[in-house]
Amino acid sequence: MEALYIAATGMAAQETNVNVISNNIANMTTTGYKRQSAQFQDLLYQEYQRAGSTTSDSGTQLPVGIEVGSGVRLAATPRDMSQGSVVASQGELNVAVQGEGYFMVTMPDGSTSYTRDGSFQRSGTGEIVTSNGYAVQPGITLPNNATNVTIGADGTVSAIVGTATTPTQLGQIQLATFVNKGGLQSAGSNLFVETPASGPAQVGVANANGVGSIMQNYVESSNVDSVTEISNLISAQRAYEMNGRVVTGADQMLQTATQIQ
Repeated sequence: MEALYIAATGMAAQETNVNVISNNIANMTTTGYKRQSAQFQDLLYQEYQRAGSTTSDSGTQLPVGIEVGSGVRLAATPRDMSQGSVVASQGELNVAVQGEGYFMVTMPDGSTSYTRDGSFQRSGTGEIVTSNGYAVQPGITLPNNATNVTIGADGTVSAIVGTATTPTQLGQIQLATFVNKGGLQSAGSNLFVETPASGPAQVGVANANGVGSIMQNYVESSNVDSVTEISNLISAQRAYEMNGRVVTGADQMLQTATQIQ
């Protein structure tokens, strides 16, 4: 009976849906996290009668056809790349992007990754790095005797060096934007990588030409909404339960059919 297999695809789809929702909830407090959602597509149909086929020699046609679907499949798990809440932070190197743009990070293999997580630190050599020790582009090093570090809205990093009375400009953090930021691939550790779907990174200066501004002493929190996720979880649970009841119903029908003598 096809209903068994159709319902099984529905249960598998909702299991994936719950997995996506649980990952969102698990990352509610992850800096710069962007929530995902599960999108589904119906599977191929078995066609018994085609709409528009002739039903007589006079040319009459069927106004509707007869087709039975074979279930559902996962189509995509897109990310909602909308802005998360910007919250205050004590770290002098903690920054958030207000608007469009991603911080650029140099990976150990020399490639570039992108992130909205601006909880930066100072390395043992004074370089501005991520919490995993990856250098923020372009590489900016703070001298050992640098104090009163400031990061402007345009990404300019300045500090009082030694006994100087005026700030010294040490570099400028740049941001990357994408034509289709939803096409970025998640790489874990709050990082994304460029794909053909995202298009190439367009590097620019913050707070200019549509690129977001940089806010010092702030970080961007996750854009996960707990109420929405709980509502989605309840909906997925009920859908899974209903598909389970279809399996039970189909099993009972098969049992009845086998008992007929």
